[in-house]
Amino acid sequence: MDMNETAELHEKTDLKASNEALEFLSSIEPKDVDQCLFVDSMVTVSDTGRELGEFFVSVQKASYNEEPCYLVHANSHGTIDNIPCGTSITAYLSRSLATLMENHDEYMKLQEHTLEKKLHIMRQGSHLIVNTIITEKDEVKKQAFTFPLDSLQGFLSESSNLVILRILAKRKKVPENLTFLSFDTNTQIGVSTYRELDVKKQVIGTEVVEVFGIERTVSSAEKIPATWHCYFLPDGHLASRVQVGSSVTMNLLQLPLIVSEDERDRKSGCEKKPLVWEEDIELYSKFLDRKEELKADHSTYVRQHPELKALLADFLQMLLLRKPQDVLSFAHDFFIPFDSQRPAENTVFTSQNITAEQDKS
Repeated sequence: MDMNETAELHEKTDLKASNEALEFLSSIEPKDVDQCLFVDSMVTVSDTGRELGEFFVSVQKASYNEEPCYLVHANSHGTIDNIPCGTSITAYLSRSLATLMENHDEYMKLQEHTLEKKLHIMRQGSHLIVNTIITEKDEVKKQAFTFPLDSLQGFLSESSNLVILRILAKRKKVPENLTFLSFDTNTQIGVSTYRELDVKKQVIGTEVVEVFGIERTVSSAEKIPATWHCYFLPDGHLASRVQVGSSVTMNLLQLPLIVSEDERDRKSGCEKKPLVWEEDIELYSKFLDRKEELKADHSTYVRQHPELKALLADFLQMLLLRKPQDVLSFAHDFFIPFDSQRPAENTVFTSQNITAEQDKS
């Protein structure tokens, strides 16, 4: 297996986020993000109306290194031109929407092999560490980038972009000259520009509703700009999403259920009914008490760590799609990027390590 490794330390870039973008980020309060804690689920359809796959995004509260944060999970899988492909994002964002960690996987299952790209972003001290692994056939290319945080003011990762879009949609206004820093497809620093689109009508289920549009364009010096049009319901739920020039669109099929605050409080205040047992045996009763105690403890842990369901769902989906012979090695490669305790020298491919590996070969 060929393996190419490169490492780069990026100096400050000449590209900058606009003042309007920095002001917008500073205007975001925790209550703004708390209003965006919900799930979007849509289907991917062709220009002829045939269903090709599904698209899912969730934002919820979580913790990272014992600090409160937001967990963003996005998942898109389907078939385009008879080629299975998909994208998965799992990320932790700070209360100010700074990217603490992001794992971004893309795959395309071709006829004879699978093309896979993994992007792992981690904030370490005063730097943002970025690792990419591209696997095609028997060739593996690895790259590592280190960006000083003070050069990334106004930077948005793909996960923070998903939250920013919801906040803009709920405010129903996109400020002029809203330009952030972002990564292009080659993990080089580019710019991400947002522009307000005209309100339009969209059929969702049996109803016709007005949706608010936002255009996002990601560009860099080396690549042709990529543009997406996203339309949102008044409550911030995503109604449709399409990349300009693509023949597929992601659409919402049914309007989400609206739960009032009173109903939510009433449901949360309901207590479970006590279990009724036919026999009253003291020892068995103690066993049941201990069992319920453990179940409650485990349930509390799962609620406090909603990333568990997202990680396991992604792992099982990738496992069933790839069907590796060595499941343990596959699991090791899948989960190791999430190890925040790895020392920096193991996370980043340093030039000294690369030179040593080349000398060995």
